[in-house]
Amino acid sequence: MDKFGNLTGWDLEGFHCGGDTEAWRRLGSHVVTVDDPVRGPVRGTRFAVWAPNAARVQVIGDFNWWQGDDMEIVPGSGVWALWVEGVDVGTQYKYKLQHSDGTWQEKADPYARFADIPPGNASIVWESTHDWGEQESRWLQQRAETNVYESQMSIYEVHLGSWRPGLSYLELAEQLPAYVKWQGYTHVELMPVMAHPFPGSWGYQVTGYYAPDARLGTPDDFRVLVEALHAEGIGVILDWVPGHFPKDDWALGRFDGTALYEHADPRQGEQLDWGTYVFNFGRNEVKSFLVSNALYWVQQFHVDALRVDAVASMLYLDYSRPEGGWVPNQFGGRENLEAIDLLRYVNKHLYEREPGVIMIAEESTSFDGVTRPTNWNGLGFGFKWNMGWMNDTLRYISRDPFHRQYHHDDLTFAMVYAYSENFILPISHDEVVHGKGSMLNKIPQDDWRKFATLRAFYSYMWSFPGKQLLFMGQEFAQRPEWSEATGLEWWVDSLHGHNGIRQLIRRMNEIQADHPALYELDCSPAGFTWINADDSAHNTYSYVRASRDGQLVACVTNFSPNPIAIYPVRLPRPGRWVEILNTNSTDFDGNGDYLNSNGVLASPTVAGADEWAAACLNVPPLGSVWLRHESE
Repeated sequence: MDKFGNLTGWDLEGFHCGGDTEAWRRLGSHVVTVDDPVRGPVRGTRFAVWAPNAARVQVIGDFNWWQGDDMEIVPGSGVWALWVEGVDVGTQYKYKLQHSDGTWQEKADPYARFADIPPGNASIVWESTHDWGEQESRWLQQRAETNVYESQMSIYEVHLGSWRPGLSYLELAEQLPAYVKWQGYTHVELMPVMAHPFPGSWGYQVTGYYAPDARLGTPDDFRVLVEALHAEGIGVILDWVPGHFPKDDWALGRFDGTALYEHADPRQGEQLDWGTYVFNFGRNEVKSFLVSNALYWVQQFHVDALRVDAVASMLYLDYSRPEGGWVPNQFGGRENLEAIDLLRYVNKHLYEREPGVIMIAEESTSFDGVTRPTNWNGLGFGFKWNMGWMNDTLRYISRDPFHRQYHHDDLTFAMVYAYSENFILPISHDEVVHGKGSMLNKIPQDDWRKFATLRAFYSYMWSFPGKQLLFMGQEFAQRPEWSEATGLEWWVDSLHGHNGIRQLIRRMNEIQADHPALYELDCSPAGFTWINADDSAHNTYSYVRASRDGQLVACVTNFSPNPIAIYPVRLPRPGRWVEILNTNSTDFDGNGDYLNSNGVLASPTVAGADEWAAACLNVPPLGSVWLRHESE
């Protein structure tokens, strides 16, 4: 009988060369049937683990009373394997490794596709029985045919464990898609769902890269959630964390008694900010592990996009390190060439392999070419979070309105580099934790100013070039910072002010969906023209958004508490402009003043002066107005 469960050294050649993009099919635990000369086909589970420096490896589990069955090295590889008859789905297990010094240590399976609920850390044998429906096939076909750069992308970022605390994947599948669709978002971004022992890490310290968090259900339960979101027309973005991993002694760290997945030198192999290990991106088996993991979530769970966490920490060898605390690359530079090579490899492979997939970088520096294709010497991401825009705008709205006039360029500067990358404008979880305050409480002075300013800011954000991302709870302006331990303050979402913000987000998503001018040319300079970028005296910004077929939407935002009853502007076309949004409307808990209910008439200017038409409109205090050109 085959003691390795049909696994050979040839099967592992790609893994050792760094080119196995589906390594989870060969390593980990798999229920397989082998042929017995006497009994015929016999069902059992094959266990396989990479531990080339271990002196001895056993698999222990509830099937052998945790006493250990010896595994053997697959010839021609550093992988230990064993097929065990009768072991089936649901079996808990670990690997027990003897180090070269004779000591033993128990480890979770790096390729486990299911894991025990913390504080348990056993791996669990799992095989999916989920049947993706016909509607899901249509979704994947539609995804493959969609030009995401010229499509609406309004993203709701969610921490599943605290959105509505206590809900399982299956319960979330009943509630989350309906809410996201009602709000008008096109995508959800899920903070990491991979297995992690410490809830306070929000999933960013991953111990089970292939296993969905068991606190919320099984891997197939998570598939049900993804399919339910797709059924409502909502794309699923998943946070992916290849930059670092925690030091828990039962997980990846020093796996076989040596630095296997990480560098041995702490100047290369440890991330000081987070107290974690850094992957050895140049090691072939680690490359196989990571590229396979990226493909695994896209292929096996039908995730539509991966948002890669902390890319800057991967790109630079001296990231957050003291002088002398890092090792230069082979050319004496600070760039992590091995990590750059890995990111290009992952991005290129996923874009070629999975039509319509999106790769998104959370990258906080000015590294060149993050969203440039790999064949143009770029990193190959589809989008990059615009951290500069986020920092500048949040700093601006946190100022006293009187002082904003002296910092007008905080909001205009983003246009200097707006088309250097394909950007997403993020107001993420990172901006409403650790003493930074909620969005509402970043804004000074009384509640009228807080709510009005936040409405104006969101309107500015939704009309600015780039795709939008907003973290849960900020759509109804909850007052306290987010805490994963307590969840959201849902009880305030119907109160005056809070409900107005939520209704505004919903309405802007609807308007955006109906007006390609507000998204179609997000990545092209042809989609944006300033009306007036220099009106610092009024704290006011005005510009026009355009679509390919000539649709025009004029956007004017006043960050001053003073209304402007007759605000002169020049518009690119004469004729009637209809107000499609006014953040001071009573629909959004404004007071209903300074609306443009009858529209705005733009008149041609004196011949030869310029080609734009003159108009006057009402602009509310701390408010925003959108106007659509309707007729000449």
